[in-house]
Amino acid sequence: MDFFKFLYRSRSAFDYADDNPFGISTLLNAIIKRLQQRRKLTLLLAACLCLAAPCYAHAHIFSPLLEAILPRSSSEKPQASTAATDTVTSDTKITLPTDLSNPSTTTAPAVELELTKQPRPPLSEPSLYALLDAEFAANRGNTRRALVLYKQQSFKEDATAVFERALGFSLNNEDVHESLDFAKSWLDQNPDHVPAWFYVAHLALKAHDYTLAGETLNRILRYDPRADLSEILIGIYPENDDDQRELLAALQPIDSQQNASLSVLKAGLLNQFNDPQNALIHINRALLTQPDYVPFITLKADILRKIESTETVLSYVNQARLRNPDSKNLYLYEIRYLLDLKQSQQAWELLLKAQNRFNDDNEITLLAALVSLDVEQYRTADQLLNILVKSPAYLDQAYYYLGISAERQQRFEQAKYYLNAVVREDLVLAAREKVVSFELLNDNIEGAINTLQLLRQQYPVFAPDSYVMQADILWQHNEAEKALQLLTRVSRKYPDNELILFARAQLLDDSKDYLIKRTLLNHLQALDPSNLSYQLSYAQLLLANNRSSEQGLELAKNLIQIRYDDPRYDNELQLQALNLLASNALATENYAQVINYLQTPYDVLPTLRSGELLLRAYQGLGADEKVEALLADLQQRFSFGQRNVNDRVQLY
Repeated sequence: MDFFKFLYRSRSAFDYADDNPFGISTLLNAIIKRLQQRRKLTLLLAACLCLAAPCYAHAHIFSPLLEAILPRSSSEKPQASTAATDTVTSDTKITLPTDLSNPSTTTAPAVELELTKQPRPPLSEPSLYALLDAEFAANRGNTRRALVLYKQQSFKEDATAVFERALGFSLNNEDVHESLDFAKSWLDQNPDHVPAWFYVAHLALKAHDYTLAGETLNRILRYDPRADLSEILIGIYPENDDDQRELLAALQPIDSQQNASLSVLKAGLLNQFNDPQNALIHINRALLTQPDYVPFITLKADILRKIESTETVLSYVNQARLRNPDSKNLYLYEIRYLLDLKQSQQAWELLLKAQNRFNDDNEITLLAALVSLDVEQYRTADQLLNILVKSPAYLDQAYYYLGISAERQQRFEQAKYYLNAVVREDLVLAAREKVVSFELLNDNIEGAINTLQLLRQQYPVFAPDSYVMQADILWQHNEAEKALQLLTRVSRKYPDNELILFARAQLLDDSKDYLIKRTLLNHLQALDPSNLSYQLSYAQLLLANNRSSEQGLELAKNLIQIRYDDPRYDNELQLQALNLLASNALATENYAQVINYLQTPYDVLPTLRSGELLLRAYQGLGADEKVEALLADLQQRFSFGQRNVNDRVQLY
């Protein structure tokens, strides 16, 4: 009993030792000395439990430690690590350490330990003292010491549990490349430890070391072709094309015929790189093992969409859905595919079936309501949206779309009621904009401005938007001076708000306010150099004051050269740039250039401004037949011009 009395007294010493590193070292030495004298299992357990008791605030802190040291307490010599020799089959799943599959974002000072370059400690069992020291260091936030100690001890004999603890700790506190180097070094010393193959494969994929990943995956699959690779592949899909191509190149030589996880990964990459025929081969292999697994089915459908007719794809998805009637995702896939095909009526009918089957699923109910609005089934839409009103999470969306439904049925007062009830921030601005438009329909300018004032009181984040909308209302009602004064005043409150600054610049006159407008537009371009609207407005200002401005012409021409597949492409913006260049060419009587700029855009998407410029160009060329034909088209489309044809021609 004297030993237990000693441990009990030791517990109180930890309170002092917590702030005294020399104290804890002395205490640990004393405990270990006693343990060496009394090596029974009960004493070892009692020591660990007594040591752990003062650390009750850090639950399970000694769990990995106990796992590491308990096998050493047996009266028999421990066998080789069973984890290293277990056969991995399709029914055996290697689970990565929690920290490995989802590393923490916690950062810590880098550890200057390069295990591959330092002499390895002599092989022996891990030191209890060192493990306790490492755990206490980790508990006190001294990650550097904890990492060094854990890594050192993991290279000793039968230290599998210590390695896994060290690897998880490394992932929480080190770069993935450092963790990979550690895991690789450990595997070099323990080449038959199968779980370590999985760790290294996963880390190699995360570190984009696809050569090592391919070699390790190949090694795993030679050992067990049906090994479960799902844990390895979690969160490793690269984002950029180069890494994806490198990953595909590393996976291609690996025989994945019997491995569904790898077959699917190959299929996804091949499909992405426009090789649907080979992708189909791999996804079919995966489906042989799991024919009703929904992610595999939808991937095959994605592949089929590139090489088969829509009827074939729809038939495949429909049959898969009938085999899996409780799969919500297959319903949604087929519905969205029908919507992509512009088959809204069929999508709506299938949605109603889905809503009946999953009547407590708000996502499907909302989608059914939206498609009902799209196909003008307003009664059904209202019924479905009123179901969603009962759900707090969907209440605002229900009110917003009930307002849209009422608007489309021209019940404007009811629409205002619903839209004014919307309070969710991501919907409230759009809802209030519609309320303002309803007030303006009735020429209720005061009501529209009151709505905007209330909006900025309730939601200060939308104050700049409300001021810009208010200025627009004033401008539309021939009060441009008041609108400019309003924006000038609020720009002092929001000096770098681009929305207000740009709206103010748009109200300034190109000639009279040239210097102020140029200063504003230069400031805006400094705030956002990539904004094409700012560039177009600046080009317009330059050309309005100098028809031969090289900078203005270059800016406008750069805008019209943006390809339709460029993410920056904006159809409306490009048409404005074409109109600007055409207007400039018209001012210099370059009529052929005007036609060159605008004839094709007008044929594709006619607008009044483009038509006016074309009309004046044909008139300048004396092309009377073209003038008459275009004039008739403008009158039909836009009610353009006067009764007398000659007057119309001269007017424009």
